[in-house]
Amino acid sequence: MWFLKRGWQLRLLQFIAVLGSLWMLFLLSQLKTGRSAAYILRYQWLEYTDDDESPEKVCNCSAILLGEEEEIQQSKLLSISKDFQKSTQIPDEYYINATKDCSKFKTSRKYITFPLSEEEEDFPLAYSMVVHHKVHSFERLLRAIYAPQNIYCVHVDKKSPASVFIAINAITSCFPNVFMVSKAVNVVYAGWTRVQADLNCMADLYNTSTTWKYFINLCGQDFPLKTNLEIVKALRSLKGGNSMESEEMPQGKKGRVTNVHEVVDGQMQRTGKTKDPAPFNLPILSGNAYIVVNRGYVRSVLEDKRIQALIEWAKDTYSPDEFLWATIQRIPGVPGSTWPNRKFDMTDMNAIARMVKWHWHEGSEDSLQAVYPECKGHHVRSICVYGAGDLQWLIEQHHLFANKFDADRDLIAIYCLEKYLRHKALIELV
Repeated sequence: MWFLKRGWQLRLLQFIAVLGSLWMLFLLSQLKTGRSAAYILRYQWLEYTDDDESPEKVCNCSAILLGEEEEIQQSKLLSISKDFQKSTQIPDEYYINATKDCSKFKTSRKYITFPLSEEEEDFPLAYSMVVHHKVHSFERLLRAIYAPQNIYCVHVDKKSPASVFIAINAITSCFPNVFMVSKAVNVVYAGWTRVQADLNCMADLYNTSTTWKYFINLCGQDFPLKTNLEIVKALRSLKGGNSMESEEMPQGKKGRVTNVHEVVDGQMQRTGKTKDPAPFNLPILSGNAYIVVNRGYVRSVLEDKRIQALIEWAKDTYSPDEFLWATIQRIPGVPGSTWPNRKFDMTDMNAIARMVKWHWHEGSEDSLQAVYPECKGHHVRSICVYGAGDLQWLIEQHHLFANKFDADRDLIAIYCLEKYLRHKALIELV
């Protein structure tokens, strides 16, 4: 029996020696590419590779990002095939079950659970995420922007299916810096509650942590165009300023703020009443729902009496998220604000908050009137839902995020973008 034990020990030692040799050969092969042993041991497992078990891996993302038409067309055909759509659907129940073992979930989904740089660690960010369906899209977005030094508030629409709430709650419970909003609301399209959802997250984020530097709000159809380090560098370059669309209200939108609106059968409708002028004679500016603002701006939103009065006044307007933040940005004394004079107007193209393609601003590449090239995906309410063919153009933009993406219609666009961003984030460490 002693000899058997000794023989088993020898075989085990030989096996370990073989494994060690193979590992050293692997390290040497990787070192030839310029990567250090420390990098390989700590970071390589976070790469998204073609060995990952995902139906999307059949696509050549490198070719797609270079704008190669043949590969883009193949990805289009793949995206609309029933077999591909069926194989890429992830039910809510998967997340409910997978998150029972949080450690395994975070490892298998390749979450970055440590700061990738000192610069990022010293510049934490706060995110508000307002979602109502498609848990798989939410989880991919969270994974793409997740960093342990940041903080994330998630608002799930009160009228969302129970499975959506349970699944997202299960995901957030796996992270100490991700939490569900303390007070959820029933979000109505173009209604006040869309703003209230962000306001509730703003308050929770402000009261939960005192260290974050900037606030960014997202919805479930957003996706980043930059790595966390690139976002940090862009925000540092603002030197305390804010970045969002804020310009003179177009004539066609003025009825939204001069007429009283109310919710009727789940939709915003005019009542026929005329609103009083805005409080403190504040000029109402046009903008959109997406903002990049410093902590002081958020403090002003929560505490400034002028802004509190503006908030109350805005509650019966149409689509208040498309003017409230833009108006606050031009109120004197708000940290990071600019003067209300027209010379300080900023368009959505000049701001860094969000890249949104509107149908009426699209055009051919040789058009002098077009703001951006034609949408390669499809349109929903005149907004481009990006396809794989949009990626080459998107990653060249200075915006931090883009809207809209739809994993059910073109998952390849999201897959290739997240693969590109993860590779970019890790290659910076070499």
